[in-house]
Amino acid sequence: MQDDLFGGPPAAPPPPYSAAAGKEASDATAAAPARRRTGVHPAAWDEALIALGRALPPRLRLGTSSWTYPGWKGLVWEGEHSESMLSKHGLPVYAQHPLLRTVSIDRSFYRPLTAEQYARYAAQVPGDFRFVVKAPSLVTDALVRSEDGRGKQPNSAFLSPELAAQEFVEPALEGLGGRAGALVFQLSPLPPAMLQRLPEVIERLAAMLRAQPPLAPTAPDAVLAVEVRDPEWLAPEVLPLLADALRASGATYCLGLHARMPALADQLPLLRMLWPGPLVCRWNLHPIHGMYGYEDAEKLYAPYDRIHHPDPDLHAELARAIAGVTQRGQNAYVTISNHAEGCAPLTIRTLAEQVAARIELL
Repeated sequence: MQDDLFGGPPAAPPPPYSAAAGKEASDATAAAPARRRTGVHPAAWDEALIALGRALPPRLRLGTSSWTYPGWKGLVWEGEHSESMLSKHGLPVYAQHPLLRTVSIDRSFYRPLTAEQYARYAAQVPGDFRFVVKAPSLVTDALVRSEDGRGKQPNSAFLSPELAAQEFVEPALEGLGGRAGALVFQLSPLPPAMLQRLPEVIERLAAMLRAQPPLAPTAPDAVLAVEVRDPEWLAPEVLPLLADALRASGATYCLGLHARMPALADQLPLLRMLWPGPLVCRWNLHPIHGMYGYEDAEKLYAPYDRIHHPDPDLHAELARAIAGVTQRGQNAYVTISNHAEGCAPLTIRTLAEQVAARIELL
């Protein structure tokens, strides 16, 4: 079984129509100057997209990494908008999209957010929306880095149980409440000395995870997830240790689709070891750009309005895993970056079509 698993009140009715009232309204409309539509508004989504959203399993939440991209005009919203405008007013429109039922809050990686900031996000989305949130690098990076990203010195707060709770898990739970989904500890690449002592690092990771407050009383769908950026974490002699650490704390592994990591098929064995449990996946960067290729992807893919490098094999593999997990009663959180293929909303549509087709066959 495991092998094929991964494989408000209504509006008041209008008043009765009368010919006199209709003529008065028509005359008034003709005489009034046309008003310019302001604000951010949903795009005109086609019927096939709406039907596709209805065909997806309720436990599946697809979304993107952030939502502030003007190039998504016609895909998510109508009209031209600045990044600043979308940052302030785009999330409620994003959350109306038929396929977008989660979003990754990435800014929390660079600086911890407060419960009030999380609450402002939660207030902009419907009750069945769930957030994927990245833990601050304060506790997930073994090095203190300079502005250019170079490691300067060891980070004494790395995997600190107290700081993880105070600066991430507690404010996220308090602010997001039931809209909290996957709380992701993305561990930055480790220095070579730490990679040679991974069992010790896993013990520290396990202690941090066990020290976090329970999620279910506040957010029944929430889960702690760990994403790594070194393939050594998945070595045969290390994999059981990592699985034990995650299982003992009720956490899961986040599939990291990134050039630094092995292919999806080589990461799925860890999820099999943790079954039953949710699927968390972050599709970050197309491997064609290499492990340090974010800037190259940005230059090539901006303004992120079309697909440049489709990856049909990965779509098929990921759709199979999603369908298997959700059809057996588990949640799936999948966020996709523009850097995956060039345009996250279009990647999501293709993936959703594959998931829907597989579910029909189950």
